[in-house]
Amino acid sequence: MDDTRNIAWHRRRRTVLQAALGAALVPVAARGAASPAASPPPAPVGVPAVAAPVRVPGLEHVFSVEAQVGAPLELGVVDGVRKRVIPILGGRVYGPRLQGEVLPGGADWQGIRETTVADIYARYTLRSVEGTIISVTNPGIRRGPPEVMKRLIAGERVDPSLYYFRTTPSFEVAAGPYGWMRENVFVCSGIREPDRVRLEYFVVL
Repeated sequence: MDDTRNIAWHRRRRTVLQAALGAALVPVAARGAASPAASPPPAPVGVPAVAAPVRVPGLEHVFSVEAQVGAPLELGVVDGVRKRVIPILGGRVYGPRLQGEVLPGGADWQGIRETTVADIYARYTLRSVEGTIISVTNPGIRRGPPEVMKRLIAGERVDPSLYYFRTTPSFEVAAGPYGWMRENVFVCSGIREPDRVRLEYFVVL
């Protein structure tokens, strides 16, 4: 009986030790203990840990153009788009950073789609008061409700608040006092009148 009791005692002791050792070997996270907080992933190489605030571009008015235009030349419908060419007859340039004139010979090539949008592609030439020649390429968009666009196309005077008219001009000019015109980005706000177009030019800061 003593041997039997000794064997049973040793077996129980071995079972208790095995259970204790097994619990000690289980990882802390698996036993339900709180795991340390996960570290944030490292920032990509070359990217600051804290991004600088985005700078919102500003606008500075630099000059205005008042261009006289002739009667539209209708090309008809091409690939579902009504095509027109509006001759540019001349005009004046005035404002804080450029004064001069619009030379005759330019034009605005338009494509009118869906009766509400006119795609604009104008090319014309400016001459400053000092005699500098400046070539302008001026694409943009004019859009509005169908009834408003119909009146504009017919050459009527329309309240500018009723339609959207914006362009993104670029310039070709020799190095010199007007070199800044080819070193910046510009936007225009336009007004269409029966016999002329008025454009306000802004440099994006």
